[in-house]
Amino acid sequence: MSVSVSEIDPKGLMADAYQIDGIGISECRTIFLDWALGVPAGQDPRAAIEQLLVFYGTDAPDHPMTEVLKAGLAEQPEARRRGGRAARLSDRQG
Repeated sequence: MSVSVSEIDPKGLMADAYQIDGIGISECRTIFLDWALGVPAGQDPRAAIEQLLVFYGTDAPDHPMTEVLKAGLAEQPEARRRGGRAARLSDRQG
């Protein structure tokens, strides 16, 4: 199923990011976070990122947003609890 870019990026955040001259990686991360928070429930964010990469990243492989989008597809490490009493006790034992 093909989805239009305007459906994936209804606010045009990605389009704007690719148009900003001299944008840096930190600004791109902020824009990506704003975009990711707006992904509707039920929409597959990985599929949306892949489509954004095809649409924008193909023509701008060295753009910082392309790097951020690729990082968004990377496998995330398993979440672990890091804090509280149990963590302090295990730190003392090791």
